[in-house]
Amino acid sequence: MHDLLVVGAGPYGLSIAAHAQARGLDARVFGRPMQSWRDHMPRGMFLKSEPWASNLSAPGDRFRLDQYCARIGVAAEHGRPIPVETFASYGLWFARQALSPVDERMVEDIDAVPGGFAVRTEDGEVLRGRAVALANGLLPYQHLPEALRGLTEDHVSHSSRHSDLGRFRGADVTVVGAGQAALEIAALLAEQRTRVRIVARARRLEWNTVPPPWVRPWHQSLRAPHSGLGCGWRNWFYAEKPGAFRRLPERTRAAIAASALGPAGAWWVRERVDRSAIDIRLGRAIVAARPVSGRLHVRTAGAAGGVEEFGTDHVIAATGFQATRDRMTVLAPGVRHMLAQRAEDTPWVGRGFASACPGLFLAGLVTTPDYGPAMRFVHGASYTAPALVDGVERYLSRQPRRGGSVIPVGRRHAPAPVAATSDT
Repeated sequence: MHDLLVVGAGPYGLSIAAHAQARGLDARVFGRPMQSWRDHMPRGMFLKSEPWASNLSAPGDRFRLDQYCARIGVAAEHGRPIPVETFASYGLWFARQALSPVDERMVEDIDAVPGGFAVRTEDGEVLRGRAVALANGLLPYQHLPEALRGLTEDHVSHSSRHSDLGRFRGADVTVVGAGQAALEIAALLAEQRTRVRIVARARRLEWNTVPPPWVRPWHQSLRAPHSGLGCGWRNWFYAEKPGAFRRLPERTRAAIAASALGPAGAWWVRERVDRSAIDIRLGRAIVAARPVSGRLHVRTAGAAGGVEEFGTDHVIAATGFQATRDRMTVLAPGVRHMLAQRAEDTPWVGRGFASACPGLFLAGLVTTPDYGPAMRFVHGASYTAPALVDGVERYLSRQPRRGGSVIPVGRRHAPAPVAATSDT
């Protein structure tokens, strides 16, 4: 039986596994490394976060994004966005350098059994672990507006379903949303001469400003320090102190999680949107959509009244993700129902990212209500990985193994050597 089974091989899962294996835990990670970044983001996109805020986490500050970029001759500079393809390749390099080989099978079911958990892979093999870390990213939590549900992918798709927008050349596409994904996808579509409109509830588009220089006069840095989530003391607190965020009153945490760092476009995509012939319709929501003669007939309504109707070939919903308990279908029903929940059906997560199901640890988006906005970004992995492994070690230290003895924290196994390779 393994000490820890890590389900998910994105930035959080790979970081957790790197810390666990470095501490000598018998940890195994499942999933296709960086799948979301490799297969579910259109080519031509860039990271919104700064390169120095986009590192996966390994002990000793090793295997950083800038180190990988230096190896392949790509600049990783403050204020210069990194292509998504480069970041995905970095994640694969990180996995080769920091971990024993990843098991690339997908996990289909996680169930509680005596002494731990049974994890069933896509080919039917069942493996057992004394603890599980669920770090399965964003894809299970795709959110579609109610009016678009039930329509086929011929007409409607979530923004995370696309790696290549070329299929829409010459078509008419409606993008729903006002955040980075919506704005960058709309720009990419317009640049390939797709007819594009944006429909969003927001009354105005919000844009992030150009970041100030990394080196600034001390009084400017004191007034608005850099952080992994942007400048300012509030963002610094969210980015660097998730453990302190968890100690805020729940009502305060809920309000911040719902409103902080809301939909906004990066400064570098603004001019691309402004110079493109994009039909932008703000303050409106899609209230109905139905197929008509091979296209989609869409009706929108404004907050102040007034209905608009139009035809389009396809709707791309860049409408985000909702990490609710009912969407955690990889967990067996009995495990899922053990998770303590809030009114909005999000699971409660405690110290060390422990869930209400003993031995099950959660990471990533689903932990935002407890650990704050950083959990929606790659930067959050730098706090999550060591803190979650701390939680796993505390849990394992209290669990008797066969024969009744308790395994001490930390040194259950000699650390598995991971030889650094020179490949890129």
